Amino acid sequence: QAQLSQALNGVSDKAKEAKEFLVQLKNLLQQIQENGLDYEACLVAQCDALVDALTRQKAKLLTKVTKEREHKLKVVWDQINHCTLKLRQSTGLMEYCLEVIKENDPSGFLQISDALIKRVQISQEQWVKGALEPKVSAEFDLTLDSEPLLQSIHQLDFIQMKFPVTVPPVPLLQLEKCCTRNNSVTLAWRMPPLSHNPVEGYILELDDGDGGQFREVYVGKETLCTIDGLHFNSTYNARVKAFNSSGVGPYSKTVILQTSDVAWFTFDPSSAHRDIVLSNDNQTATCNSYDDRVVLGTAAFSKGVHYWELHVDRYDNHPDPAFGIARINVVKDMMLGKDDKAWAMYVDNNRSWFMHCNSHTNRTEGGVSKGATIGVLLDLNKHNLTFYINGQQQGPPAFENIEGVFMPALSLNRNVQASLLQFS
Repeated sequence: QAQLSQALNGVSDKAKEAKEFLVQLKNLLQQIQENGLDYEACLVAQCDALVDALTRQKAKLLTKVTKEREHKLKVVWDQINHCTLKLRQSTGLMEYCLEVIKENDPSGFLQISDALIKRVQISQEQWVKGALEPKVSAEFDLTLDSEPLLQSIHQLDFIQMKFPVTVPPVPLLQLEKCCTRNNSVTLAWRMPPLSHNPVEGYILELDDGDGGQFREVYVGKETLCTIDGLHFNSTYNARVKAFNSSGVGPYSKTVILQTSDVAWFTFDPSSAHRDIVLSNDNQTATCNSYDDRVVLGTAAFSKGVHYWELHVDRYDNHPDPAFGIARINVVKDMMLGKDDKAWAMYVDNNRSWFMHCNSHTNRTEGGVSKGATIGVLLDLNKHNLTFYINGQQQGPPAFENIEGVFMPALSLNRNVQASLLQFS
């Protein structure tokens, strides 16, 4: 009944939220209708203003053409009048000279001949080069470059409306998606509906699980984040805020998350090499390949003391399984410990070695067979790692001065099967 009541409360909250959202949508319909009419009127006014501006510019250009035409006509008429006058003067002089030549009075002719000759020469010199050529052409040297305007008209379109940019509003934590698993917490959030302010990213903060100060654990664009490697049996407070170019917005409400009392994990199918085969509720691992492949646990440890055991269910042809810890980005297609992301003990049927960065150290007598139990003790208070075979410590502490976030890890090939037994 309690579970059903809790589920109904969740549905009721969603129904209330949906009703509020429907009211927002109906208001949105009215706003769209009103804004659409306003923008139509604005568009008509803007286009009319462009047409008016073009009409005014057309009148200015026509005035320039008229002035150029009038100038050309005046120059031509001036040339016509000047040429007509000169032609009349030349014609009159020619007619007078012809009449003088016709006279039969030689003495009279000699008296005026020198003067006439000078007048004719002067008249001829007045017809200088170019005098009988038009001073203007009939062509109008005016070219209207309308191509840029035509391109602008063809490209005329709406630009994206830009609201005044302010800091983002408060993000809403999605409590139904926030959860814990072992010592990991997952947070999810979203922005309020109909929020116009852009969001460039989010800042997620978490306290130390003991009421201490908040610290940034995530900065990015995602709205879902999982934080691994927290304390077990601890209560964490989380909050998130959004930011953009204008600044950082206010914090969300704080959500409280409780990690598990004790460690519990299985093998992780999502991160295992594709040749790994998991069964028994992901507590048993086998492999399809003769090459070593890696599988990780689902828990991540960064503090405290943790111990788990694995049972060797099958051991054929003396393979070299490796047991230990690794970073989440460990290479998974070779033996555990061959890269710098894993710390492991690999073992055959007679002896064992410690391996990190492909460096083999501390060979110790005592191997494994079917039915053997491997123990792994990760002490992050002392920052060391110790291995056990059938309850007996195998050599000295394998690795010291280790820090960070580690996940249980195992590598094996098709000749081995191993299962998780217990962990604490």
